[in-house]
Amino acid sequence: MLARDQPSTMQTAQDGLHATEAPVLMTTSESLSDAALISKIRWRLLPLMFAAYIIAYIDRVNIGFAALQMNPHLGFSATVYGLGAGVFFIGYFIFEVPSNLIMERVGARLWIARIMISWGLISAAMMFTRGPMSFYALRFLLGVAEAGFFPGMILYLTYWFPANERARAVALFMTANAVAGIVGGPLAGALLTMDGIGGLGGWQWLFLWEGIPAVAIGMIVFAYLPDGPQDARWLTVSERRRLEQRLAVDASAAGQHRRSVRQVLTDPRVWSFSWLYLALVIGLYSISFWLPQILKRFSGTSDLLVGLLSALPYVFAAIGMVWIGGHSDLTGERRWHVAWPALLAAGGLLLCSFANTSGLALAALSLAALGIWGALGPFWAMPTAMLSRSGAAAGIAWINAVGNLGGFVGPYAVGVLSDATGSLTIPLGALSSSLVIAAILALRMPDQRGQAR
Repeated sequence: MLARDQPSTMQTAQDGLHATEAPVLMTTSESLSDAALISKIRWRLLPLMFAAYIIAYIDRVNIGFAALQMNPHLGFSATVYGLGAGVFFIGYFIFEVPSNLIMERVGARLWIARIMISWGLISAAMMFTRGPMSFYALRFLLGVAEAGFFPGMILYLTYWFPANERARAVALFMTANAVAGIVGGPLAGALLTMDGIGGLGGWQWLFLWEGIPAVAIGMIVFAYLPDGPQDARWLTVSERRRLEQRLAVDASAAGQHRRSVRQVLTDPRVWSFSWLYLALVIGLYSISFWLPQILKRFSGTSDLLVGLLSALPYVFAAIGMVWIGGHSDLTGERRWHVAWPALLAAGGLLLCSFANTSGLALAALSLAALGIWGALGPFWAMPTAMLSRSGAAAGIAWINAVGNLGGFVGPYAVGVLSDATGSLTIPLGALSSSLVIAAILALRMPDQRGQAR
């Protein structure tokens, strides 16, 4: 099991390091060998993790496309929709930390598979929404089912990737949610054209067909994903030893003493990261949940064309994640690689609030997406470098749980302000200010350049 096996291997590696009584100086051949090892791990793990996250993100935000038909069909106001979209994150918040702690105890393979299968079934059940109460209840249950998936994956990456490789690994993994937007928008638009087939609305077909893949991927995860390096039969003994030594050095730098969940959750640094992530997520999910309706309002085009147009901001999001995450790892700098993309995104949302054409709105939202998504890799490299392995499960889950409350605050606030003003100017301006706050909080973080390199 992960909780029992991992500390023992880490301790063995640390004992081996202490026995040398000298720092490990890597030759050119060893450096090349380590690069090959990291590349091997990337190709073995990230494609499956990537596919799983694409499905997760599509199922989480497909409500934005379903709303194009569901809201008028069921008579939902912008406030009802915003509350239902956001209540997902209440269930997610409540069960986030317990889910991550369970994963550390029972292993990633079993727990991630359980999460995916259960959320796929509930996502498909969204087709049975009949009114506000069933809408709220199913969205809440979807959040409960998915709780622990993302922080579990981030925690899982710390089992495999040294600190100076982590922002790139996180960015490559998280690019999946940008790719999900590229794929999910056109797919949702196509599924909405099935409106009336078999007596079902297009929005009902959307929920059904986008829920099934989560169950299938969950079964593949259970069959394929190793709990950690100690279970990876595709690593040689030499490769496993080198990886454990690299991770042991990082663990020592972070502080390898055992920490209780209470100690982690009362750590001021954990809370600082939580507030920073909250400010970023307010903007991220507001765009995700409202993008289709913003484009519909500006363009007045068909649902299919809205789905196609919505892919463009996610193309820029994917570019931002890979480019900014890679540059952050190259320089070892984290704070400014979060701050300046957040300010770029704030400018994009502010520009969108004054847009008077669909082309300008789409360009502004693309700029905002590049900035928000681009900040995520460098952001997650900071807390994973700071937390020791014993505190990582609770710490990462708590940062993600508190931060994802922004997924409730942002979309709900947009709905309320949109109903109250009949305009998107004030809601988008408020989202812009949240990202300025994120930039300020990022620059107040300690410089971790020494840990990241």
